[in-house]
Amino acid sequence: MPKNPAAVVLALAPLGLVCLGLGPLRALPAAAETMTYPKAVAFADTSAHAVLARAGRETCLRGKLTKALLGLSSSCEASGTTSPLCRLADKAVIVTPMSLAFMDQTSRQLLDLIAGGTGAIAPAGAVPAQPLPESPAEP
Repeated sequence: MPKNPAAVVLALAPLGLVCLGLGPLRALPAAAETMTYPKAVAFADTSAHAVLARAGRETCLRGKLTKALLGLSSSCEASGTTSPLCRLADKAVIVTPMSLAFMDQTSRQLLDLIAGGTGAIAPAGAVPAQPLPESPAEP
């Protein structure tokens, strides 16, 4: 994961802006802003549901899921915390390109972790209550 996930978000933001129909200056947060962990979890939940429901074009869904994963990763890093949800975000966000099958599996894993409460913040270095689900091998 890059040291400054916000820079990656800013680089990828135009992809999401096309989907949202927003102007670039109004939609971009300040580079120093980091989403709080609860907000990042809520956005990941919304994004994962959108992917599974195919609520938009594939490119828009990919951008939304990528933004959600970056937001989770960034919020975890900013607060110095870790959880299975944080580790999933760190692991999944670096997969490129994201196939629809990978997006679906990642979305299901996000929703399972959020629903199971295993996305709760734990002190850095804490041992997770359950192992992180494995991602499928890309074809």
